[in-house]
Amino acid sequence: MTRALLLLAILIGISGNARAQQALTAAEVTQILSQAASEAQARGRPAAIAVVDRVGNVLGVFQMTGANNADPGVAPVGIPANPALRTVRVFDNPRGQNTGLNGAPFVPDTLAAITKAITGAYLSSNGNAFSTRTAGQIVQNQFNPGERNAPSGPLYGVQFSQLPCSDLNLRATSGTTGPKRSPLGLSADPGGFPLYKNGELVGGVGAIADGAYGIDVNVFDRDQDTDELIALAGTVGFDAPANIRADRITVDGKLLRFSDAARGNLASDPANPAALSSIAGSVVAVTGYFSGTIQAGQAFLAITSGFALDGHTYGLLSVILVDHTATRRYDPIAGAGLTAAEVTSIMRHALTVAGSARAQIRQPLNSSAQVTVSIVSGTGEVLALARTVDAPVFGTDVSLQKARSAAFLSSTQAASFLRLTDTARMAAPVPLLSPLESLVTTYLQQAQGLLGPNAFADGVAMSARAIGNMARPTFPDGIGGTPSGPLSRDAAEATPGSTGLQLDLVFLDIVTHVLFVRGDAPADAASQCTRTPAPMGTRVLANGLQVFPGGVPIFRGETLVGAIGVSGDGIDQDDMIAFLGLHRAASELGTGLNNAPAARRADQLTPNGVRLRYVSCPVQAFLGSRATNVCRGL
Repeated sequence: MTRALLLLAILIGISGNARAQQALTAAEVTQILSQAASEAQARGRPAAIAVVDRVGNVLGVFQMTGANNADPGVAPVGIPANPALRTVRVFDNPRGQNTGLNGAPFVPDTLAAITKAITGAYLSSNGNAFSTRTAGQIVQNQFNPGERNAPSGPLYGVQFSQLPCSDLNLRATSGTTGPKRSPLGLSADPGGFPLYKNGELVGGVGAIADGAYGIDVNVFDRDQDTDELIALAGTVGFDAPANIRADRITVDGKLLRFSDAARGNLASDPANPAALSSIAGSVVAVTGYFSGTIQAGQAFLAITSGFALDGHTYGLLSVILVDHTATRRYDPIAGAGLTAAEVTSIMRHALTVAGSARAQIRQPLNSSAQVTVSIVSGTGEVLALARTVDAPVFGTDVSLQKARSAAFLSSTQAASFLRLTDTARMAAPVPLLSPLESLVTTYLQQAQGLLGPNAFADGVAMSARAIGNMARPTFPDGIGGTPSGPLSRDAAEATPGSTGLQLDLVFLDIVTHVLFVRGDAPADAASQCTRTPAPMGTRVLANGLQVFPGGVPIFRGETLVGAIGVSGDGIDQDDMIAFLGLHRAASELGTGLNNAPAARRADQLTPNGVRLRYVSCPVQAFLGSRATNVCRGL
C-alpha cells in the first residue's frame, strides 16, 4: 500500500469522530428506565434495570418492588444469608457441576443489571452493535454453542475482563472518567443492549427479572427471554442502527446473533410508558457504582469521559486515557530493557498497521480495524496505552490483559509466581474455597505434565494465542472426547462461569467485591487483581489473565523485555497488529528489538503431538492490497 493510500485509510477510520459527541441526558436515562420498567410491569416480572454511558458510568438503577430472589444462603463460601437482599443465581451449569461462579446465588440483582448494561456498551462501537446475547454466542465452549467438534468461541475468556479489581478500569470515586470497572466482568446473559443517539453509541441498558444470570446454550432456536424483552423496551428510541447490529456481522463464516426479541413481542407500548414514579419500585443506590440520583452521561472523547484525542505522540491521530484532572495516564515511558523511544516506535507502527488493516467485526465492510494497543515491561508495568478513535471500550482493559499474560507466561519466573499465589490466597480474608475453586498449583502441575517439568520456567515465548490453546476445555481445541487443556477446568466442569486458571486467579477478588457491595465485607477488593507477593513485581497480572489471541512478548535478542497486546476488531487482526507492528518497529529501530526468536516460540512445542499456535494473521489483511500471508517468515 502506498503512503497516500495508507494515510487515506487512517483518515477514513477516524473521519467524523472528532466532532462533538452525543451523550444521554438525565431525562433520557429516566425515559429508558421507564420504558423498560413498564414492560416488566406489563409482564408482572419485577426487574432490576440499569443504564450506563459509553465509558461505564452508571447513570441510573431502578429496582422494582417484588420478590425475585435466589436462595441467599451460601454455606460453602460462608456468605451470610440475607432474605431481604434481591439476588440472582449465577451461571447455572446444565451439567450440574458447581465450580467457579457456577450456581452462586449470592449476587445482588442490581450488580447483574449493571454488568449487562456495561457489556452492551463496551462490546459495541459506531461500527458494530453487540448485545449480551452476542457475547453469549462467542464465549462458550463451542462456536456455535452446541455444535459438535467445534472450537471454543473466538472471545472465550473475555467475560473475565473489566474486573472489579482491575488496576486500569476506574471506580466511581474517580469521578466521571472511564473506563469504569464492571461488577462481574462482562455478561453473556441475554438482557443487555447498547444505546445509540443519532447513530452514535452513547451507552447501554441491562435488565434482570428471572432470577438467573445465565447463558443461552442453544443459539439455533428463538427464545422469548424475559430479561431481553424488558431491556429491548428500554432501547426504543435509542436503537442500534440496523446495518451495524451483530446479525449483520459474520465471524468464521457464521452470522452473529443480536436479539431473539423483537418490538412486536413487547407487552407494553414503549412510546407511551408509565411514569417511572408511578411504577412500584425505586431508584436505588448501589455501593461502589451509583449514588442513587439519576445523572447524565459523558460525551465520549470529552476530557470528562477519560478518553481524549491525542494528535502528536505517535505521529497520527489517536486516543489516549486521561484522569479526572486531564492528566495523561499512559504516555510512553521506559521500562527495564526498553527505552521510551522504542516504546513510542512500537506503538506508532502498531496503530499504523491497524489503520490499514481490514476489520472483521465492523460495518461497513472494508472499514479499517479499530483497536486498543498496550505495551508493558516484562513485569507488567504499563509503558504505553493508546487506541484508535472508535475502538470498542472493552478492548482497553483486554489489550492490557493480553500484553501482561504474554509477558507473564513467557517469563522464567512464572512458575514461582503461581506457587506463591496459592500461599497468598490461603491467607486471604476469604479463604480458599473448594470445590468452587482449584489450587493454582494444580494448573501448573498439569501444564508441566504436558509441556515438561520446566514449563513456565524455561523461557519459552508464550503468545496470547498459545496461552489460549492450553486454556480451552478440550485439547486440541474443538476435538470432542479429548482431555481439557492444562490451564482449563476439566471438560465436564468448564463453562463461561468456570474457565480454570483465568478465573481462579481472581475468584477471591470477585467474591470480596460482591461481599463489599452486599455490606458483608468491610473493604472492597484491591485495585490490583491476583494479589501475590510475587518476585516479578506487583503489576504482573494486575487486571487478570486473558486467554484469547492478540498478544506477543517482546525480546531483545534472547532476552524477554516486555509484551504488546491488541484488542478490537477481530482476533486474527489483533494477532497481526501486535506481531507485525512489533516487527516493523524493530526493522526501523535496528536495536536488536523484535518478536521472540523463532526457536523460542511456543509453536515449536508439540505436546501430545499437537503443535501450539503462536499467531494467526488474516489471509488478505489490508485495505487496498492483495498481499497475503503477511506474517510468514517473520
